[in-house]
Amino acid sequence: MDERQQLFDALLAAYVAGTLAEPARLLVRSHLDLSPDNRGFVRDLETAGGRMLDDIAPMALSDRDGMLASILSLPPAPAAAPGDLLIAEPTRLPAPLHDFIGRDVDALPWKTRLPGFREYRVAEEDGCVASLLWIRAGQAMPTHTHHGTELTLVLEGGFSDLDGHFVRGDVAYADDDVDHRPIADEGEDCLCFAVTEGSLRLTGPVGRFFAPFIRG
Repeated sequence: MDERQQLFDALLAAYVAGTLAEPARLLVRSHLDLSPDNRGFVRDLETAGGRMLDDIAPMALSDRDGMLASILSLPPAPAAAPGDLLIAEPTRLPAPLHDFIGRDVDALPWKTRLPGFREYRVAEEDGCVASLLWIRAGQAMPTHTHHGTELTLVLEGGFSDLDGHFVRGDVAYADDDVDHRPIADEGEDCLCFAVTEGSLRLTGPVGRFFAPFIRG
């Protein structure tokens, strides 16, 4: 098993264990929505975790009757209106990401960071920054590395860097050991969801020139 697959398996294991930061959990949920390849692996991890729980001796609740009374006192969930049962309109985003943002790609207030590169900041939570990134077909990003880690999920199109070629549903991993220059595939714009922990550092001469314009 190569290092890239080991890192990804560790990411999925952390997702099942519930130890990921919330933006990274959203990225993994979106990956599983797009790609069926790892759903079985995640189910197996969840099953193994359930078996471990079965082996743990149960603990008595300190106030069982009070907890039951609190649950029974909750108001009933509202009945679904007939219109709520209609099939949702298809979106360009995976369902978990669309539900979190509440809007589709074309309705977002994008910010142009560089010619051919736009960003929509989704959230800043748990020490992470989550963003949607749009890169024009054939566009090369400035060479950069990271003070921390970056997870990038491809939603549309694809890109290549020193670690390989990534297409819809793939997750790329980068950290401070990686100095790369992603290039979007020809023929289709690239749309990604990126979660970064730590800051990005531009390393190429062109990147250093543009750095003051793309921060924030």
